[in-house]
Amino acid sequence: MPELGKYAAEVLSAYAVSLLLLAVLIWMSLRRDRRAKAALRAAEEGRDA
Repeated sequence: MPELGKYAAEVLSAYAVSLLLLAVLIWMSLRRDRRAKAALRAAEEGRDA
């Protein structure tokens, strides 16, 4: 890891916040995907009946 000097706390906290936001975006996308698949499955089952 490179020497960050007196800005180490700021740089590392920026990395932490970025990784957290990325994880939240991925989680929200996966959740939306599951909901969309469930809605599509329900719509297709209703159409076939």
